Amino acid sequence: MPVTASYRPDPLFSKLGPEFADPVAPSRFPQHILRRRNQAWAARVGLGELTEAEWEAHFGRFEPLPGNMSEPLAMRYHGHQFRNYNPEIGDGRGFLFAQLRDSGGRLLDLATKGSGQTPYSRFGDGRLTLKGGVREVLAAEMLEALGVYTSKAFSLFETGEQLTRGDEPSPTRSSVLVRLSHSHIRFGTFQRLAFFERPDLMHQLIEHAVAAYYPRHINLDAEARAAALFGEIVEANARLAASWMAAGFVHGVLNTDNLNIMGESFDYGPWRFVPTSQPGFTAAYFDESGLYAFGRQPEAVSWALAQLGGALTLACSQSALETELARFGPAYGEALRHAMFERLDLVLGDHNADLAFLQTMLDWMTESQVGWDQFFHDWVGGEASAARAKDSPEAMRYNEAAFAPIRAGLEARTGGGARDYRLRPYFQRPDPVSLVIDEVEKVWAPIAQDDDWTLFDAKLRHIHELRDAVA
Repeated sequence: MPVTASYRPDPLFSKLGPEFADPVAPSRFPQHILRRRNQAWAARVGLGELTEAEWEAHFGRFEPLPGNMSEPLAMRYHGHQFRNYNPEIGDGRGFLFAQLRDSGGRLLDLATKGSGQTPYSRFGDGRLTLKGGVREVLAAEMLEALGVYTSKAFSLFETGEQLTRGDEPSPTRSSVLVRLSHSHIRFGTFQRLAFFERPDLMHQLIEHAVAAYYPRHINLDAEARAAALFGEIVEANARLAASWMAAGFVHGVLNTDNLNIMGESFDYGPWRFVPTSQPGFTAAYFDESGLYAFGRQPEAVSWALAQLGGALTLACSQSALETELARFGPAYGEALRHAMFERLDLVLGDHNADLAFLQTMLDWMTESQVGWDQFFHDWVGGEASAARAKDSPEAMRYNEAAFAPIRAGLEARTGGGARDYRLRPYFQRPDPVSLVIDEVEKVWAPIAQDDDWTLFDAKLRHIHELRDAVA
């Protein structure tokens, strides 16, 4: 098998033992039609030279990678789902089947979605629709382009089965996805151990998480190590929430089994990008109360972190954990400032003044209903883009008196153009690459009707142009 010297297998999770996962067998599919191969990331983890047949063997039939896990593992976890605790979940249509290091030494997972039933499937078929796979690829690629720390859609095969779903025209086509992620250890992984009152396993998991992901805390005593781990998770997920807000992204289902210890965005089901600033905008049709609406995402993440903290009281004092949880608000504010300013290519100034400007800007965006992506496209570089903004589809809004304070704030934070995104070819186009729901449906329609992947391929090319422009 032509792995390269940069392929570094390191299957640490399987060493935790049988209390944390169950061995499972992948389903056998009637077809393996490759629809997406993430060659860039394959090369970065030493798998870029796999032949087509080898790619299918490892990411369609899930034959073990050399030196890696001998069998797939369905991970055990619980979770709050829409704030109701559910002890009957776990990996229900996926499994972890390999871990490896990238060139920077990060431990990464290769895990599946749609690979068949597991002990946690309940009444599900363990499958993924092809549309669901396409949507996951698009979400991950767009978020990566926008600077969100996200899992990567590593591989997508169409599998030749016909599935019945209540939220898609059925029968519909099937797929299996491989996701490359920094960690699949969820908040709910810890919650499960607290539920069963297993401090021994809780300490084991904490030690594993610190050694594998936050080794600078490895020499602390047991309680201090647990508190330090929680503090890292709090700050990482504060940064995640801020990056979603800057991207205009709505995850849709922020249950505690969909948040992980690295603050990495993953598991894209009913996601959306907002067309305009709408705090109440929801992604999931079943989110009737707006619990996970766009503007409530920081609150949702903070609440989920509090549940994780509650579970960790099995290994750490409540007061120490509360101290760490209090880091969320300041960390979120600072991360939002950095994420928004990075997207606009502005210069950071006084912390409080910058946050006040952002609030004024977001209030205006909500009131004016300016296009979210269009605004960031028009004003990248701040005042340096004033001439470009005159040709924008939103130019009339920029001439209104209500925009004057925003214009002044942009001007005050305009830098010397060290990067000067606005001069790059991507920013010469009048409109930005975006991925609102109508565009997603436009991409999917010819695939569903005629097996025509032209718009899908074109959308990925355009997303990569955005990524390269702001890299």
